[in-house]
Amino acid sequence: MAIRTSLTAAALAVAALATAGAVQAQNVALKLSSWVPAQHALNPALTAWAEDIKKQSNGSITSTLFPSEQLGKAFDHYDMARDGIADFSYVNPGYQPGRFPIFAASSLPFMVTNAKAGSAAIDAWYRQYAAKEMKDVHFCFAFAHDPGALHSTKKVVMPADVKGMKIRPATSTIGQMVTTLGGTNVQSSAPEARDMLERGVAQAIFFPWGSLNLFGIDKVTKFHMDVPLYVTPFVWVMNKDKYNALSAANKKVIDDHCTSEWAEKVGSAWADFEIAGRAKIAAEAGHEVYKLTPDQLNAWRTAVQPVEGLWAEGVKKAGGDPKQVLDSFKATLVKYKSAM
Repeated sequence: MAIRTSLTAAALAVAALATAGAVQAQNVALKLSSWVPAQHALNPALTAWAEDIKKQSNGSITSTLFPSEQLGKAFDHYDMARDGIADFSYVNPGYQPGRFPIFAASSLPFMVTNAKAGSAAIDAWYRQYAAKEMKDVHFCFAFAHDPGALHSTKKVVMPADVKGMKIRPATSTIGQMVTTLGGTNVQSSAPEARDMLERGVAQAIFFPWGSLNLFGIDKVTKFHMDVPLYVTPFVWVMNKDKYNALSAANKKVIDDHCTSEWAEKVGSAWADFEIAGRAKIAAEAGHEVYKLTPDQLNAWRTAVQPVEGLWAEGVKKAGGDPKQVLDSFKATLVKYKSAM
């Protein structure tokens, strides 16, 4: 009887080891969705991220990147991750006004000086809110593009010049700024923006510098205000069911790649591309890149202050504490040396 018991125990132990080995060797294929064009600087950064995951998982996690809205429109990418259309999605939360009010703090004007340390700062700050505000997905990291500017078909110098203009905002928060200044928002995703400007549906756009050429915006705008007005923050999120189905070993690999350090790596690769775009635009014939005087800049800072109040109202409606959120955000920017 004792011999039979020992044999049974041994068999169970072998079976357990075999099961553990199978879990360890779990092979996973991930679909990554990016709505920017294939040649955009973000895509190589996401590919490098995925290749490192493959390496660290000893080849058990492989990925395929689908750029250029192949899996769905830019506006839909959060829900695509939620619904499993993509396993990972690149999301601009600002495309959906009011849905992510806390995250919108990171797109308030005159906050972030750069997208390198700034991406790490935004990510580190938002981690305390992501599980609740983006509960439909598994949050990986947040990052931003380098500060964008106002590009237009007519020269805009003072805030009053915006009155009566039709403008494509970068995010819902920047949309509130346009409305505050007396302009009208014309919504479009980045891939659709050139067509709107070309048809005269919009007269100006908030956009980062390098992407002007990539999306053809330089062909339909002439004047470029050289002021770091804002950054557009993004998130890289995963389908919850896909994450929960991973083995413990593969979960750890994903967790190790969903960090503020990786947020900075991805943000930095894109930032270099956008920074280089300013010189390209300035060198193009028929374009005027201009700076503001200190008095003009102060006028802008004063004029956009009500936007913070509008943002705070949205946070309150969602049950949040806007003072705590904004104080935390500003303190994190200072910590990461990326506060304006």
